[in-house]
Amino acid sequence: MRRILCCCVLCLGVLLMPGCGLFGGADYAPLDTVPSVDLGRYVGKWYEVASLPVSQQKGCSCTTAEYSVMEDGVIRVVNTCRKGDETDQAEGKAFVVEGSGNAKLRVQFFWPFRGDYWVIDLADDYSYAVVGMPSRKYFWVLSRTPAMAEDTLQTLVARLQARGFDTSLMQRTVHDCGV
Repeated sequence: MRRILCCCVLCLGVLLMPGCGLFGGADYAPLDTVPSVDLGRYVGKWYEVASLPVSQQKGCSCTTAEYSVMEDGVIRVVNTCRKGDETDQAEGKAFVVEGSGNAKLRVQFFWPFRGDYWVIDLADDYSYAVVGMPSRKYFWVLSRTPAMAEDTLQTLVARLQARGFDTSLMQRTVHDCGV
């Protein structure tokens, strides 16, 4: 429980940092999202393949995100990762930004603060997704399976670079926890 509280406090710190989307920050060119996301196809379990992670993700392996739509239309978010022998889990909510075709979400792990979660790349068959923040400080490459073909990952990394993300600090996520 203490780890979850620490994670929430760290999330709050990240969301309050300049340029993270909560209170503005530096000026960035607009970040394009996919035209639309079918939430019925997007919900479910995703495996993080690579990321430019937030500080509370340091040392994580076997990172997953699971989404489900609640009765009120809000999306339930459960992020899980392993740190050594312990499992960290953070539960939050995601709210669709009106007029975004469901491609822009505001994620809340610690009330009342919300952070941007924008779907900027998505496979036609929903086998992978790339999520980024308009500040370009963080991104996550997600897959429906723990591994992704190297050529697919390199194509997505090139697209991230073209959009202004610094991929030199990208971390690949290890999935050796027995899926």
